[in-house]
Amino acid sequence: MAALSGTLLNAATVLIGGLLGTALGDRLPATLRENVVRGVGLFTLAMGVKFAIDTTNLLYVLGAMVAGGIVGSLAGVDTRLNRLGEWLQRRFARGATNTVAEGFVTAAIIFCVGPLTFLGSIQNGLTQDPSLLLVKSVLDGFTAIALAATLGWGVLLTIPLILLYQGGLALGASLFVGLLSDLQLREMSAVGGLLIIGVGLKLLVIRDVKVADFLPAIIVSPLVVAGFGRLLEAVGK
Repeated sequence: MAALSGTLLNAATVLIGGLLGTALGDRLPATLRENVVRGVGLFTLAMGVKFAIDTTNLLYVLGAMVAGGIVGSLAGVDTRLNRLGEWLQRRFARGATNTVAEGFVTAAIIFCVGPLTFLGSIQNGLTQDPSLLLVKSVLDGFTAIALAATLGWGVLLTIPLILLYQGGLALGASLFVGLLSDLQLREMSAVGGLLIIGVGLKLLVIRDVKVADFLPAIIVSPLVVAGFGRLLEAVGK
């Protein structure tokens, strides 16, 4: 259940936000939403720095980021995720007779197609630490208020999707807990910290970092740690 704590919190904030937004209608000030996003963006930067500087060796992070970035760029992860969002929008929302479908698809793209979804779920599953999903929950809660105020209760239909999709990622990641060393988990967290900094920069509209292209770095980092360990052993011999 610990691996699902962040997902359950995320679903709860979307539920509360969706209900509040539906009740408020178009009376929600746009400046309030913007200030909340800026505040969360600053907090996200601070959190990313905290995780990133916890690395035991900067070479681990550098190796993972370079290798993961190459894999992500060649695979076109960021482009594919954007295309997925565009396809969902075309497939389900366009031509709808009301805003329910549009509210569902728009919210699904925002809540489920993004780097914090993957980073937070993997962290929650591997370390039982829901801190990233806590940040995502705050963002999604206020976003749900804004979307529901504009598009209606269709936003609430994303809650089962969040539980299945995000929860599935977290449970899947939890299966690898016993296979990774404390050092590998620590370096995965440090790499994730750099990606979180990228998310913060995007939230603050400072730089549009293609964070999704670096998501493979999370998977690559344990391999980098193991590879460097073997190399150091060989040099030591």
